[in-house]
Amino acid sequence: MSDETPTAPVARVTDLVKDFRMSGGRTLRAVDGVSFDVGRGETLGLVGESGSGKTTVARTLIRLQRPTSGRVEFEGDDITALRGAALRRRVRRRMAMVFQSSSTSLNPYQRVGDVLAEPLRVHREGDPATRREAVAAMMERVGLDPAFAGRYPQELSGGQRQRVGIARALMLDPSLIVADEPTASLDVSVQAQVVNLLQDLQREMGLSYLFITHDLGLVRHLSHRVAVMYLGRLVEVGETARVFAEPAHPYAAMLVSMRREAEHRILPAGDIPSPVDRPSGCVFRSRCPIARARCATDVPPLAEIAPGRHAACHFPGELRPGGADVHALAPAAPPLVAPLPSPLTSQKGG
Repeated sequence: MSDETPTAPVARVTDLVKDFRMSGGRTLRAVDGVSFDVGRGETLGLVGESGSGKTTVARTLIRLQRPTSGRVEFEGDDITALRGAALRRRVRRRMAMVFQSSSTSLNPYQRVGDVLAEPLRVHREGDPATRREAVAAMMERVGLDPAFAGRYPQELSGGQRQRVGIARALMLDPSLIVADEPTASLDVSVQAQVVNLLQDLQREMGLSYLFITHDLGLVRHLSHRVAVMYLGRLVEVGETARVFAEPAHPYAAMLVSMRREAEHRILPAGDIPSPVDRPSGCVFRSRCPIARARCATDVPPLAEIAPGRHAACHFPGELRPGGADVHALAPAAPPLVAPLPSPLTSQKGG
């Protein structure tokens, strides 16, 4: 991670909403009024429990899904309603996605060289000879032997397949990579290699990343800023080191506490509510140890609480991981403290 957080936005999402129709005429709101930006050369980490809406945000940003409402800007242009050739020209060439499972995101019937050449063929870049040269050069760049171009994905290891997925995302020289749990299916040692590769590529190519993960340690290592998501809404956004040192939202404080000693871990009460039947007011209040009457009636906006720091909480900063006053803040619903694994490290997806 670089020492400075870049500020020039390559992508900006404003009041993003994504609804899904369900049987019986009900609506599931997977993303509810989400706003954020990704700076040029920046890594924004997006974290939250399974079902929080992380992957839906990613797929809507990259326009694999159309938003129900809100605005998506990319490299200064509104891409919210683009279709067809305009979408391919403005988005598909300059924004790419690295998926969680390399075994399912690569066509098992295509050789690796064909997988990597396909974006060039689709966008009519070069002739067969120059495409082969570009494929070989990209394979070397991501640490793969160009001789592997003749192999099928199933003949490679998991880490090698993920490098192929990264190489494919880079073939058209994008400015933004959306990485959805790109290391979740890999062994720890291989995860480190892939993360180091992503950092090296960012420095070399000036890439921006929206990095979605359940691994808080990975977020802390890789991200310039972190956005914490709960039940379709962003509850905290800020510089990574500050969020980990002094989380402002109770949910963020609970997640951070999972990385501390067992006696300082704070577990939210109960299960995550259904996005079809959300709690009134603050969506986290049914599990929050410092919830008060106001939390049940008023929806807290994602407001700036310090320069570059935003939280959606009526009482930001009151719940501290390991704080002596945690129990005193919530006599009616004290937090559960137990040496259990983080809900983020025991669940995948989003």
